[in-house]
Amino acid sequence: MSPRQACLQCLQRDPPALFEAALWIAAEHDDLLQPAQVLSELHSLQLQVSAGLPTLPVRELAQPLLRRLAELDFQEDDEGVTRPQHALVHHVLRRRRGQPLTLALIALELARRLEIPLQGVNFPGHFLLRVPGADHLLDPCGGRRLYTRDCREQLYRQLGPGVELSAAHLQTADAGDMLRRLSRNLRLLHLQHDAPEAALRDAERVLQLGPPNLVDHLARADVYRQLDCPQGERYDLERALLFCEEEGLRLQLSQRLRNLARAPAMH
Repeated sequence: MSPRQACLQCLQRDPPALFEAALWIAAEHDDLLQPAQVLSELHSLQLQVSAGLPTLPVRELAQPLLRRLAELDFQEDDEGVTRPQHALVHHVLRRRRGQPLTLALIALELARRLEIPLQGVNFPGHFLLRVPGADHLLDPCGGRRLYTRDCREQLYRQLGPGVELSAAHLQTADAGDMLRRLSRNLRLLHLQHDAPEAALRDAERVLQLGPPNLVDHLARADVYRQLDCPQGERYDLERALLFCEEEGLRLQLSQRLRNLARAPAMH
Protein backbone atom coordinates (compact mmCIF):
# COMPACT_ATOMS: atom_id res chain seq x y z
CA MET A 1 0.00 0.00 0.00
CA SER A 2 1.33 3.44 -0.94
CA PRO A 3 1.56 6.30 1.60
CA ARG A 4 -1.28 8.03 -0.25
CA GLN A 5 -3.53 4.99 0.00
CA ALA A 6 -2.64 4.57 3.68
CA CYS A 7 -3.49 8.23 4.34
CA LEU A 8 -6.88 7.94 2.66
CA GLN A 9 -7.57 4.69 4.50
CA CYS A 10 -6.94 6.44 7.83
CA LEU A 11 -9.85 8.76 7.05
CA GLN A 12 -12.18 5.80 6.57
CA ARG A 13 -11.78 4.67 10.18
CA ASP A 14 -14.28 5.57 12.88
CA PRO A 15 -13.08 7.89 14.27
CA PRO A 16 -10.58 8.93 11.59
CA ALA A 17 -6.92 8.37 12.46
CA LEU A 18 -5.94 12.00 11.92
CA PHE A 19 -2.39 11.98 13.26
CA GLU A 20 -1.47 8.75 11.50
CA ALA A 21 -2.85 10.20 8.25
CA ALA A 22 -0.62 13.26 8.73
CA LEU A 23 2.34 10.93 9.18
CA TRP A 24 1.53 9.16 5.92
CA ILE A 25 1.45 12.56 4.22
CA ALA A 26 4.95 13.17 5.59
CA ALA A 27 5.97 9.71 4.35
CA GLU A 28 5.22 10.84 0.78
CA HIS A 29 8.09 13.31 1.18
CA ASP A 30 10.44 11.14 3.26
CA ASP A 31 11.06 7.58 2.10
CA LEU A 32 12.76 6.68 5.39
CA LEU A 33 9.81 7.61 7.59
CA GLN A 34 8.06 4.74 9.38
CA PRO A 35 4.71 6.03 10.72
CA ALA A 36 4.21 3.03 13.01
CA GLN A 37 7.54 3.76 14.70
CA VAL A 38 6.66 7.43 15.23
CA LEU A 39 3.28 6.48 16.70
CA SER A 40 5.05 4.16 19.13
CA GLU A 41 7.66 6.77 20.07
CA LEU A 42 4.94 9.34 20.73
CA HIS A 43 4.11 7.42 23.90
CA SER A 44 7.22 8.89 25.53
CA LEU A 45 6.02 12.44 24.82
CA GLN A 46 2.59 11.49 26.12
CA LEU A 47 4.13 10.43 29.43
CA GLN A 48 6.14 13.67 29.67
CA VAL A 49 3.06 15.77 29.02
CA SER A 50 0.82 13.80 31.34
CA ALA A 51 3.31 14.03 34.21
CA GLY A 52 3.17 17.83 34.06
CA LEU A 53 -0.61 18.25 33.97
CA PRO A 54 -2.52 19.49 37.04
CA THR A 55 -5.15 17.41 38.77
CA LEU A 56 -8.27 18.83 37.13
CA PRO A 57 -11.31 17.47 35.30
CA VAL A 58 -10.34 16.49 31.76
CA ARG A 59 -12.54 19.27 30.34
CA GLU A 60 -10.23 21.81 32.00
CA LEU A 61 -6.96 20.25 30.80
CA ALA A 62 -6.79 21.51 27.18
CA GLN A 63 -5.02 24.77 28.02
CA PRO A 64 -2.64 23.08 30.52
CA LEU A 65 -1.84 20.52 27.80
CA LEU A 66 -0.83 23.27 25.37
CA ARG A 67 1.15 25.09 28.06
CA ARG A 68 2.91 21.86 28.93
CA LEU A 69 3.92 21.38 25.30
CA ALA A 70 5.30 24.94 25.30
CA GLU A 71 7.29 24.10 28.44
CA LEU A 72 8.73 21.16 26.51
CA ASP A 73 9.82 23.69 23.85
CA PHE A 74 7.18 23.05 21.21
CA GLN A 75 6.96 26.47 19.60
CA GLU A 76 5.97 28.17 16.38
CA ASP A 77 8.92 28.21 13.98
CA ASP A 78 11.05 31.32 14.40
CA GLU A 79 13.54 31.01 11.54
CA GLY A 80 11.93 33.84 9.58
CA VAL A 81 11.59 31.64 6.48
CA THR A 82 9.00 28.89 6.76
CA ARG A 83 10.15 25.63 5.19
CA PRO A 84 8.34 22.38 4.32
CA GLN A 85 9.75 20.66 7.42
CA HIS A 86 7.79 23.13 9.56
CA ALA A 87 4.61 21.48 8.26
CA LEU A 88 5.75 17.82 8.37
CA VAL A 89 4.75 16.27 11.69
CA HIS A 90 7.75 13.98 12.15
CA HIS A 91 10.16 16.88 11.66
CA VAL A 92 8.19 19.03 14.11
CA LEU A 93 8.23 16.25 16.69
CA ARG A 94 12.01 16.07 16.38
CA ARG A 95 12.81 19.79 16.11
CA ARG A 96 9.92 21.03 18.29
CA ARG A 97 9.35 23.92 15.89
CA GLY A 98 6.51 24.12 13.39
CA GLN A 99 3.48 25.80 11.92
CA PRO A 100 0.40 26.30 14.15
CA LEU A 101 -1.51 23.56 12.29
CA THR A 102 1.24 20.99 12.77
CA LEU A 103 1.59 21.86 16.46
CA ALA A 104 -2.19 21.54 16.71
CA LEU A 105 -2.09 18.05 15.14
CA ILE A 106 0.38 16.94 17.82
CA ALA A 107 -1.75 18.49 20.58
CA LEU A 108 -4.92 16.88 19.21
CA GLU A 109 -3.29 13.46 19.14
CA LEU A 110 -2.07 13.81 22.73
CA ALA A 111 -5.48 15.09 23.80
CA ARG A 112 -7.11 12.07 22.17
CA ARG A 113 -4.78 9.69 23.99
CA LEU A 114 -5.38 11.45 27.31
CA GLU A 115 -9.15 11.73 26.69
CA ILE A 116 -9.04 15.55 26.85
CA PRO A 117 -11.80 17.13 24.70
CA LEU A 118 -10.24 19.33 22.02
CA GLN A 119 -11.19 20.34 18.47
CA GLY A 120 -9.53 22.08 15.56
CA VAL A 121 -10.79 25.44 14.27
CA ASN A 122 -10.13 26.42 10.65
CA PHE A 123 -9.31 30.06 11.41
CA PRO A 124 -7.75 31.96 8.48
CA GLY A 125 -3.99 32.25 8.52
CA HIS A 126 -3.43 30.73 11.97
CA PHE A 127 -5.00 27.41 12.92
CA LEU A 128 -6.68 27.43 16.34
CA LEU A 129 -8.18 24.98 18.83
CA ARG A 130 -11.23 24.91 21.09
CA VAL A 131 -12.75 22.93 23.90
CA PRO A 132 -16.28 22.00 22.76
CA GLY A 133 -18.77 24.48 24.21
CA ALA A 134 -16.14 26.94 25.51
CA ASP A 135 -16.54 30.70 25.02
CA HIS A 136 -12.96 31.10 23.78
CA LEU A 137 -10.45 29.55 21.40
CA LEU A 138 -6.91 28.40 22.13
CA ASP A 139 -3.70 29.16 20.29
CA PRO A 140 -1.83 25.87 19.68
CA CYS A 141 1.42 27.83 20.04
CA GLY A 142 1.45 28.14 23.83
CA GLY A 143 -2.22 27.85 24.75
CA ARG A 144 -3.22 31.54 24.89
CA ARG A 145 -6.97 32.08 25.17
CA LEU A 146 -8.60 34.07 22.38
CA TYR A 147 -11.99 35.67 22.94
CA THR A 148 -14.07 37.43 20.28
CA ARG A 149 -12.03 40.64 20.40
CA ASP A 150 -8.79 38.68 20.12
CA CYS A 151 -10.15 36.79 17.12
CA ARG A 152 -11.08 40.08 15.42
CA GLU A 153 -7.55 41.37 15.97
CA GLN A 154 -6.06 38.12 14.68
CA LEU A 155 -8.27 38.30 11.58
CA TYR A 156 -7.20 41.92 11.02
CA ARG A 157 -3.54 40.87 11.10
CA GLN A 158 -4.15 38.03 8.66
CA LEU A 159 -6.61 39.51 6.15
CA GLY A 160 -6.65 43.27 6.73
CA PRO A 161 -9.25 45.69 8.09
CA GLY A 162 -11.87 45.09 5.39
CA VAL A 163 -12.89 41.62 6.64
CA GLU A 164 -15.49 41.22 9.38
CA LEU A 165 -15.28 38.28 11.77
CA SER A 166 -18.05 35.78 11.05
CA ALA A 167 -19.13 32.30 12.07
CA ALA A 168 -17.46 30.95 8.92
CA HIS A 169 -14.06 31.88 10.39
CA LEU A 170 -14.75 29.90 13.57
CA GLN A 171 -15.96 26.62 12.12
CA THR A 172 -14.80 23.36 13.65
CA ALA A 173 -12.40 21.51 11.36
CA ASP A 174 -12.88 17.79 10.87
CA ALA A 175 -10.06 15.42 9.94
CA GLY A 176 -10.52 15.96 6.21
CA ASP A 177 -10.47 19.75 6.64
CA MET A 178 -7.21 19.60 8.55
CA LEU A 179 -5.50 17.27 6.11
CA ARG A 180 -6.56 19.43 3.16
CA ARG A 181 -5.21 22.52 4.92
CA LEU A 182 -1.98 20.68 5.71
CA SER A 183 -1.65 19.59 2.08
CA ARG A 184 -2.27 23.14 0.82
CA ASN A 185 0.36 24.46 3.23
CA LEU A 186 2.86 21.91 1.95
CA ARG A 187 2.01 22.63 -1.69
CA LEU A 188 2.76 26.30 -1.14
CA LEU A 189 5.94 25.68 0.83
CA HIS A 190 7.33 23.22 -1.71
CA LEU A 191 6.69 25.71 -4.51
CA GLN A 192 8.37 28.48 -2.53
CA HIS A 193 11.42 26.28 -2.11
CA ASP A 194 11.66 25.21 -5.73
CA ALA A 195 10.31 21.67 -5.33
CA PRO A 196 7.46 21.50 -7.87
CA GLU A 197 7.42 17.69 -8.03
CA ALA A 198 6.79 17.55 -4.27
CA ALA A 199 4.21 20.32 -4.65
CA LEU A 200 2.41 18.23 -7.28
CA ARG A 201 2.02 15.37 -4.80
CA ASP A 202 0.46 17.81 -2.34
CA ALA A 203 -1.80 19.36 -5.01
CA GLU A 204 -3.03 15.93 -6.08
CA ARG A 205 -3.73 14.95 -2.49
CA VAL A 206 -5.81 18.07 -1.88
CA LEU A 207 -8.13 17.09 -4.71
CA GLN A 208 -8.38 13.52 -3.45
CA LEU A 209 -9.16 14.52 0.13
CA GLY A 210 -12.23 16.59 -0.61
CA PRO A 211 -14.66 17.79 -3.22
CA PRO A 212 -12.83 19.52 -6.08
CA ASN A 213 -13.10 23.28 -6.42
CA LEU A 214 -11.91 26.16 -8.56
CA VAL A 215 -9.01 27.24 -6.35
CA ASP A 216 -7.44 23.80 -5.96
CA HIS A 217 -7.68 22.99 -9.67
CA LEU A 218 -6.05 26.34 -10.50
CA ALA A 219 -3.33 25.67 -7.93
CA ARG A 220 -2.51 22.30 -9.51
CA ALA A 221 -2.60 23.87 -12.98
CA ASP A 222 0.07 26.33 -11.82
CA VAL A 223 2.20 23.45 -10.54
CA TYR A 224 1.86 21.67 -13.88
CA ARG A 225 2.92 24.89 -15.63
CA GLN A 226 6.11 25.00 -13.52
CA LEU A 227 6.74 21.37 -14.48
CA ASP A 228 6.24 22.23 -18.16
CA CYS A 229 3.37 19.75 -18.44
CA PRO A 230 0.72 21.38 -20.66
CA GLN A 231 -1.56 18.34 -20.72
CA GLY A 232 -1.92 18.41 -16.94
CA GLU A 233 -2.31 22.18 -16.93
CA ARG A 234 -4.99 21.98 -19.62
CA TYR A 235 -6.93 19.32 -17.68
CA ASP A 236 -7.07 21.45 -14.53
CA LEU A 237 -7.91 24.66 -16.38
CA GLU A 238 -10.81 22.89 -18.05
CA ARG A 239 -12.04 21.61 -14.67
CA ALA A 240 -11.60 25.06 -13.13
CA LEU A 241 -13.82 26.52 -15.85
CA LEU A 242 -16.62 24.19 -14.76
CA PHE A 243 -16.55 25.77 -11.28
CA CYS A 244 -15.96 29.37 -12.35
CA GLU A 245 -18.89 31.80 -12.20
CA GLU A 246 -16.96 35.07 -12.54
CA GLU A 247 -17.02 36.23 -16.15
CA GLY A 248 -13.67 38.01 -16.03
CA LEU A 249 -11.88 34.95 -14.68
CA ARG A 250 -13.64 32.72 -17.21
CA LEU A 251 -12.22 34.87 -19.98
CA GLN A 252 -8.72 34.63 -18.49
CA LEU A 253 -8.94 30.84 -18.18
CA SER A 254 -10.25 30.53 -21.72
CA GLN A 255 -7.31 32.60 -22.98
CA ARG A 256 -4.87 30.37 -21.10
CA LEU A 257 -6.43 27.33 -22.74
CA ARG A 258 -6.15 28.91 -26.19
CA ASN A 259 -2.49 29.71 -25.52
CA LEU A 260 -1.88 26.10 -24.51
CA ALA A 261 -3.56 24.86 -27.66
CA ARG A 262 -1.15 26.95 -29.74
CA ALA A 263 1.93 25.81 -27.80
CA PRO A 264 3.87 22.74 -29.00
CA ALA A 265 3.15 19.64 -26.94
CA MET A 266 5.97 18.62 -24.56
CA HIS A 267 4.37 15.53 -22.98
